[in-house]
Amino acid sequence: MKELVINADDFGLSNGANEGVYRGWEDGVLTSASLMVGGDAFDEAVAYARANPLLQVGLHLTLVQGSGVLTQHGLPPLTDASGCFGDDPVLAGMRFFFLKPLRKKLHQEIEAQIRKCLDAGVELCHIDGHLNIHMHPVVFDILCELMPRYGIKSFRLTRENLAANLALDRKRVVGKCADAFIFASLAKRCRPMLDRLGIRYAAEVKGLLNSGRMTEQYLLRALEGVGEGLTEIYFHPGRRPCETLERRMPDYLHDQELAALTSPKTAQKLAQLGIRLRNYRGEEKTYA
Repeated sequence: MKELVINADDFGLSNGANEGVYRGWEDGVLTSASLMVGGDAFDEAVAYARANPLLQVGLHLTLVQGSGVLTQHGLPPLTDASGCFGDDPVLAGMRFFFLKPLRKKLHQEIEAQIRKCLDAGVELCHIDGHLNIHMHPVVFDILCELMPRYGIKSFRLTRENLAANLALDRKRVVGKCADAFIFASLAKRCRPMLDRLGIRYAAEVKGLLNSGRMTEQYLLRALEGVGEGLTEIYFHPGRRPCETLERRMPDYLHDQELAALTSPKTAQKLAQLGIRLRNYRGEEKTYA
């Protein structure tokens, strides 16, 4: 059986990002969304999530290119004076790994992001991360302690079939090769611990190698490569004009990703291929 989770990242980042989630859920094939608790439109996203409990919500853990939840004190700093994380994911990853005094602050910040969702009345069913920071070894080890404590049962084990992606899109070949290798290595490290903890994950995740460019044309072809078992495909749908989206992700095709989610051709393709839409809780969604 082929089953598919279709997730929207950056829920709560901005009004434009939220509009992408609303339309993708109500008019399209979206099954879940990941909440960015430091986003400017967090409260609006929470209100929508509580009013639409069948839309599964998870935490979009943010430790780079976004705002923190806690006020940080002491050195080394986790955020700048305005409470923002750094924008360079490579530099952030190196700091998290080599600056051991940061690990206590990371633990506190990660737990605070989880608690902010729960305190707002949002049940967290899965965890992923902005720029997939949740796969970082230090961050992942912290999550392995916190997920069982807070009853979080699913995790985005990010890795994607490079050959299948390049057969569909030959842009950014060198970058894709690097991303595929890095995340395959990280997934190999993460998988045994997830299995021991009984945390669910998809057999494959699509969206890593074409992040921000999950257009209708690409999606219709990518669906043909969905294999048996559970697959996750993640998107960044949105509505422009939106100052936050334009500033943070100027090259992302937010409107085109939303169009892919709401296209009748997408629903027809899913039906043709016999792919069932569901969320990580196992609840099935009929085609829009």
